[in-house]
Amino acid sequence: MGLSADSFQSIRFASPHRLLEVDRLMTLAAAVGAAGAHGGMAQIDFDWARRTRRMKEELGMYVEIQTFLPKQDPAVFEHAVNVAKEAGATSLRVVCLLGRRYEMFDTLAGWKEAVAGFHRQIAVALPIVERHRMPLGIENHKDWRVDEQVQLLKRYSSEYLGVSLDTGNNLSILDDPTETVEKLAPYTFNVHFKDMGVEETESGFLLSEVPLGEGILDLPRMVQAIRAARPEVHFSLEMITRDPLHVPCLTGKYWETFVDVPGIALARTLTSVRAYQPATPLPRITGLSEQARYALELEHVERSIAYARERLGL
Repeated sequence: MGLSADSFQSIRFASPHRLLEVDRLMTLAAAVGAAGAHGGMAQIDFDWARRTRRMKEELGMYVEIQTFLPKQDPAVFEHAVNVAKEAGATSLRVVCLLGRRYEMFDTLAGWKEAVAGFHRQIAVALPIVERHRMPLGIENHKDWRVDEQVQLLKRYSSEYLGVSLDTGNNLSILDDPTETVEKLAPYTFNVHFKDMGVEETESGFLLSEVPLGEGILDLPRMVQAIRAARPEVHFSLEMITRDPLHVPCLTGKYWETFVDVPGIALARTLTSVRAYQPATPLPRITGLSEQARYALELEHVERSIAYARERLGL
């Protein structure tokens, strides 16, 4: 198991680019005994790529790179693909939506307009990654419900277009997490591996990443499903230490872009939320100094690594 960039948000957001470069992330991974790095690239040039590849080979790590779908000039995206390939990346990760569907859109029409834009971007990106034989994983990023994402992948039907599989995100859009993993596992190129804690509120629930083994996800079953479908895939820990996110699933605005979600999905999710009995309160960082925040992140990462080694064989 390696690390994703969001496992150290105190470092990521302190950087000028608000991202954690994969070469710096490899240094952090080496310090905690992790196997690789799933991070960004601030310097999109070949000198940086060659230095990163040398570092990757010296450390014996895997590298996966986060980038963005093409916006206007396809040449910019193609250059990023070439640089990532030169750096030794085995796959790329992108998102369609940078935020959360239920927060960013007030109407179904707005969501549909965004979806049309995502398809235009994918249609530009796909021939480029196919030409360079670079697997491109679209993260389930609190935007597509699982069946929508499966339909998207079937629509394009390319061996180079798949999923950057986040094991916890779809809880926020009322998908069953295990079902999400099992449906997306056959399409998976890389994994954001996490566990989730929850807490009921009057208008929905709070959602937090927690150290592996301390949340509500069936991690052994998820690992088994991913390994069975894609045995070569790397798992990158995404232990985000932050204040809980609010999922307002009992408000009208939340439902504006969801027209065919069955009531059982809401009932199942809230039943799971109410059954969760955490040993400690959900993590929070408000009021912590930068040093204290980093120390808490490091503690959560190390606890997660220990659990993954001892209980999951990662």
